[in-house]
Amino acid sequence: MSDKKRVLILCTGNSARSQMAEGLLRHDAGEFFDVKSAGTRPSSVRPEAIAVMRELGIDISGHWSKNVSEFDGQDFDYVITVCESARETCPVFFGKAQKLHHDFEDPAAFTGTKEERLKLYRRVRDELREFLAEFRNRSSGNRL
Repeated sequence: MSDKKRVLILCTGNSARSQMAEGLLRHDAGEFFDVKSAGTRPSSVRPEAIAVMRELGIDISGHWSKNVSEFDGQDFDYVITVCESARETCPVFFGKAQKLHHDFEDPAAFTGTKEERLKLYRRVRDELREFLAEFRNRSSGNRL
């Protein structure tokens, strides 16, 4: 049995924010956390999210959007919501999980030029990485 803490990251579409967060946490601290992501209304992983993660050497091209119901009955140590909508509709079946929330801007909702969209995705990616670094430090007793 693994001693990794189980983390579920939720947003609405499971297309950008939660996918990037899953990739970041797995890459930066996968030895400490078993990370999953899901959405309350899943769609598909945004190509811009894949592109900006690839810039960091993190490949999320094999990820797919999952419905939160796929995790019914599973135990998690942490459930992190990264958008208001997911927090408001977050299922209560995660029992003992510590619930954390931080609302990040939705880059998938932005309509602009390709470069403007990528710029926003990069900013959100970097904000997610900073938030997750703080989460790692708090949840691990600074062992990372």
